[in-house]
Order: sequence, then structure tokens, then C-alpha cells
Amino acid sequence: MTATTRICLVRHGETTWNVDRRVQGQIDIPLNERGLLQAQATAQALLAERIDTLYGSDLGRAWVTAWRIAVPRGQPVMPEPALRERHYGAFQGLTYAEARERHPEDFHRFEAREPAAQFPGGSGESLLQFDARIWGLIETLRARHAGHTLLLVTHGGVLDIVARRVRGMPLTGKRDFDIANCALNWIAHDANGWRIERWGDQTHLDGALDELPA
Repeated sequence: MTATTRICLVRHGETTWNVDRRVQGQIDIPLNERGLLQAQATAQALLAERIDTLYGSDLGRAWVTAWRIAVPRGQPVMPEPALRERHYGAFQGLTYAEARERHPEDFHRFEAREPAAQFPGGSGESLLQFDARIWGLIETLRARHAGHTLLLVTHGGVLDIVARRVRGMPLTGKRDFDIANCALNWIAHDANGWRIERWGDQTHLDGALDELPA
């Protein structure tokens, strides 16, 4: 009988670039004051949960969120660079409106979620490359921690890939699920495969942004 492996995925707390709808990607942007409070609230919400191992993206906004959760538990955070946000190439640092204005053809392919499309100049990661990185990590962690409960503190694009994979959705097409800052998103794996246990739980938060493209 296959033991159940549970994973809670948390998007980092809010940043000023989230508020401005500016593409962060792999640029290291700190949490704002609201983001720090969200991380604290998430820590309290998870105190009663069994978590065997905590992993965090090594980008500051996720890393600080992860440690805000870990410290009250007396547990360490394992750095995992593969949990980083997608690299958005030349779009990084621009607002979505600026990216659309400066690179209209590339932005159209981005909005259309063309799986193999690159960013201007061939920079960054295509959706196919990003999907392979993220799902490869999830399956590696599942095998490494079979029967355990994990917490992964990461980024919005990562949650998009995970939700689509678990639900059997294609990379293309608009999403019909939330990716809010510091919401709790639980998935599980057993003999029947992957399933969503609970997604987008914001009951511990006083509202949270989901400013990402649908």
C-alpha cells in the first residue's frame, strides 16, 4: 500500500512589485509590510499542522516567508533553488502594461500561453522548460519524502504549474483557480496518484493579492 505524501505549497507574502503588477521573476524583491504580516499569519495558521520538512525558494521574498513560518516551529528551512519563480527574461522589472507596450508580439505569445514561446531575445524560460523544472522537483520530493508532509514556500508561477499538473489541465488556457499571496494550497499523493486536498485557503488572511495573469 502506497503511503500518502502531503505537500502544502505557499506563495510568498506580498511585495510592492505585486501591488504594482510588475514582473518579478527571479529578481530578488523583499516583502513589504503587509507581506511580513501575511507570513506571520501563515505561521500561526500552520502551527497545528504536522510538517516534517520545510523547503523554500532561495529568493528573498520566499525565503523570509519560509523562515517566518519555520521559527515558531523550531524547524529549519532547506533552500531549494528549483523552487524559484519562472525566469521571465526581458519582461523582468517591467509592469505587465510596459511589457505589452514594448514587446507586443512577444507579450501576445506570453498571454496566449504558447508552451514553447521564448521571451524577447530568446531569454528566460519557456513554459515547457519551467514546467519540466517544477514538476521534476515535485516528483523528486515525493520520492524522497514518501509518506511525509512537506511545506514548500515558493512563487505564483510555481503554483500555477502544480495546480495544472495535479488537476490534469494543459499548460495552455486560462486558469480557474486562485494563486493568492500566503494562501494555503494542499496536494496529496497516494496509490491513486495526485489530488488536490484544499486550494487557495485564505481563512487566516485579511485578503490577499492574486495579480497574476489568468
